[in-house]
Amino acid sequence: MPKIFIAADHAGFALKNALVEHIRMLGYDVEDMGAFSQDRDDDYPDFMMPLAERVAKENARAADAARGIIIGGSGQGEAMCVNRVKGVRAAVFYGPMRVTEALDVEGGRSEDGFDAVRLPRRHNNANILSIGARFVSGDEADEAVRIFLETPFSGSPRHARRLAKF
Repeated sequence: MPKIFIAADHAGFALKNALVEHIRMLGYDVEDMGAFSQDRDDDYPDFMMPLAERVAKENARAADAARGIIIGGSGQGEAMCVNRVKGVRAAVFYGPMRVTEALDVEGGRSEDGFDAVRLPRRHNNANILSIGARFVSGDEADEAVRIFLETPFSGSPRHARRLAKF
């Protein structure tokens, strides 16, 4: 099982604390990298960059040794920040989405609305999940994290070829 690193700014602080317990209950080793107090003046890069560097470093030692969960207001700025670190592939989750058109997806399309979490794992080997705390419920975040942690990379040659081009 990969080690899980988690971080949030003030907007994701409460959800992060709940997710730490959820991840432990799923049986993962989780390291909380902050924020450790509610401070409306904190800056998300101060928490996100150390997490991204840690995930990249651990995965350079051994494939899939670590994953990260980052939480902010929208998750977008946080993902933009961490995606600047070599070896990091972050995907953003805003909440379940209903797909209105059939997708040609390896392994089929789910009906639960969480393909926005599954597909980055299966196709892009995403190693960080960025959650927009202002857009999701606690239950939705719990399910997204569970799916993110349990979904393997497909290893398909076409997806591996694309990742090699990063």
